[in-house]
Amino acid sequence: MEKQSTAKMLEEIGVFLELKGENPFKSRAYYSAARTVEMMGEEELQRLVHEDKLKDVKGIGAALNEKLKEYVLTGELPYYEELKASIPEGLLEMLRVPGLGPRKVRALYDMLGITSLAELEYACRENRLVGLKGFGSKTQENILEGIEFLRRYEGQFFYNEALQIAENLLAEIKKFSALDQVSLAGSIRRCREIVKDIDLVASTSEPAGLTGFFAELDVVEEVIAQGDTKVSVRLNEGINADLRVVGKKEYPFALHHFTGSKEHNTAMRHRARTMGLKINEYGIFRNGESLKCSSETEFFAVFGLPFIQPELRENYGEIEAAENGSLPALVENEDIRGIFHIHTNYSDGINTLKEVVEYCREQGYQYVGISDHSQSAYYAGGLSERDLEHQAEEIMALREKYPDLGIFHGVESDIRTDGNLDYDDRILEKLDFVIASVHSTLKMERKKMTDRLLHALGHPRVTMLGHPTNRLLLGRESSSFDLEQILHTALENGVILELNASPARLDLDWRHLKKIREMGLLVSINPDAHRVEDFRDTYLGVSIARKGWLEKSDVFNTRPWEDVEEYFQDR
Repeated sequence: MEKQSTAKMLEEIGVFLELKGENPFKSRAYYSAARTVEMMGEEELQRLVHEDKLKDVKGIGAALNEKLKEYVLTGELPYYEELKASIPEGLLEMLRVPGLGPRKVRALYDMLGITSLAELEYACRENRLVGLKGFGSKTQENILEGIEFLRRYEGQFFYNEALQIAENLLAEIKKFSALDQVSLAGSIRRCREIVKDIDLVASTSEPAGLTGFFAELDVVEEVIAQGDTKVSVRLNEGINADLRVVGKKEYPFALHHFTGSKEHNTAMRHRARTMGLKINEYGIFRNGESLKCSSETEFFAVFGLPFIQPELRENYGEIEAAENGSLPALVENEDIRGIFHIHTNYSDGINTLKEVVEYCREQGYQYVGISDHSQSAYYAGGLSERDLEHQAEEIMALREKYPDLGIFHGVESDIRTDGNLDYDDRILEKLDFVIASVHSTLKMERKKMTDRLLHALGHPRVTMLGHPTNRLLLGRESSSFDLEQILHTALENGVILELNASPARLDLDWRHLKKIREMGLLVSINPDAHRVEDFRDTYLGVSIARKGWLEKSDVFNTRPWEDVEEYFQDR
């Protein structure tokens, strides 16, 4: 079994034990074991299991060792299954409400007998939580907002999750022997941050054969509808997928039609009408006669336009830009030279500083920016002043050992409620860069939050504004503040805006990036990595940057090492 699934299983057992009201030390043991497994290498876990040495690892012990051996070697653990079956299913559903943890769910079950999301909502509407110990009117209000949020985003997936599922599905379709062409389409091809379903377009000389092949794939849980040109299914992962099948001649038209947003397609149809043409998924027609196009490039050429990248097809001005020759040369994955916003095991990261540095060298990066949490972030192991000094000493030693890699020492400093940063200036002045971020009191009144951010942006040591809107996709709305004011102040003070590439954030929103580019602000695409595997999230950020019209010159971490060092020294 993979270590991630093993760690997840241990984490869930900890949750189940809390829900059952077991001794808290017991659940903490499973949470601790989950962290321990996460920090292991895949091969290390397998070796320790096969050599029966897991029990010697700190935090595992004999009892957990037996359970882990059984799970890793067989892929099953009856204890886990029995524990899960003993808990009312509705309690697990209630855990999906933002801010509602196992203890509160258990309390609601014990005090009010609530066993489902519907019962919870009814109890809130009836004001039954107001008088409960540990709850109150504000908690009740937050729970109702959380339930509403869940319903609004039901059946939606993070872009990276949907993309992985879609790419695996694409690989399966390519096994069809009579396949001509196939491509992802829809919101995935446009790199939307949230995806509802998977769209694919294919061409073949055997359409009925392809739709039948698709419907019979092992990854398909249910066939919703099936014909010779379209098949809709629900996949095992719970997401729906639609496959459109056309002939080779129709393929470019279908691909364009099923890629663009409704608004983009409407705008293209309007352009076609002004030229005496008609377009749909089957072709471009003049007086009923179909025009020939062998690619999307030729499709756009019919309308006197250069190829418009799929990410831009949202009717955000891409057609006008194509017409006047001002489409951006979008940033590419290969343009990224280095990575910022990295957490190590000094705070809440998994890997050591040395492991991060060696990974960056292996991946061919020119530089890396270490920025663990600051002291106010006690929940994330925030660094004391002494911890920062120790980290600085280790970084100096690593710089000497690896002179071919730029290692910048920074911190992710909490922005306090009054807008001040988390350390005295004498501490901040020793660092190469500072990412200033809001992590607490996220729901401040609009003017107060605006003033808080403006105050932080005015600090001369602030290099970047981290995850600027504080949103969590499918989990939390953005903080309320005057974005226009924040952008202008960041520009005046030379502060770089972070595009946080964590798949649950993707913050900044792509809808703001075009304006940010026009203003001349710099953006840094940062993974907010807590383990080296998270570095690949940077490329999710590149997708969003492309969607937001960013070019290489708009992105700070496309700059070479020497330019980055000079920028920090100038700051």
